[in-house]
Amino acid sequence: MVKVGIIGGSGLDDPKILKNTKEVKFDTPYGSPTSLLTCGTIDGVDVVIIARHGRDHSIFPSKVNFRANIWALKEQGCTHILASTAVGSLREEIAPGHLVFPNQFIDHTRKRETTFFDEDVVVHTPMAEPFCQNLIDLLALSAGELNLTYHKNKTVITIEGPRFSTKAESHMFRSWNADVINMSTVPEVVLAREKKIHYAAIAMSTDYDCWHEEEEPVTWEMILGTMKKNSGNVIKLFLTVIPRIKEYDDICVK
Repeated sequence: MVKVGIIGGSGLDDPKILKNTKEVKFDTPYGSPTSLLTCGTIDGVDVVIIARHGRDHSIFPSKVNFRANIWALKEQGCTHILASTAVGSLREEIAPGHLVFPNQFIDHTRKRETTFFDEDVVVHTPMAEPFCQNLIDLLALSAGELNLTYHKNKTVITIEGPRFSTKAESHMFRSWNADVINMSTVPEVVLAREKKIHYAAIAMSTDYDCWHEEEEPVTWEMILGTMKKNSGNVIKLFLTVIPRIKEYDDICVK
């Protein structure tokens, strides 16, 4: 049985996309998730929404309780996670407003709890293919049908934040072959992998970071403006993809 967790970024955690909603308060061994869980359905598929940064966006990236969020979704029975996130573009062709479905990450964080296996037992989790390729392919297929501009199988680098990159860092990340940059994918995808949940990111390019000399350096206001303008496209993608996931369930690699 398919049950989908949505981890919502800025403006993309709206419970109104669900039917028959109820809110659930959930505690975990790692504390409380970053918001109440909003449970409901999309076209008959059970869905649970968590607001990554809190519903008032008051939790800065390094303080997000990633372990509690993933634990809660697993305990609620979620088999798949679609995680929306704002990203800065490190490539000319990935323009603001475009969608990106990464298949690789580079971890440039320093302070976060990145595993469930830090006590009692040592587990080395394979991470060569951290994202679910079946979900990526389904997202790309659906985005194409919706006439949304997208890029798939790209590399996201996650930095600690909350500050943005310097120009030197931005150019360095480009030299590392990173395509987009954010502050949230790691350790979220790692923890989902440890819990054997199929995970894919729906990343919206909001800016060109600060490497692009012809563009203004990124600001929070710039990110919010682009997210507000284009969040409807991500919601349309949620509504299109989620009813289709069950068709792919048998072929998704566990």
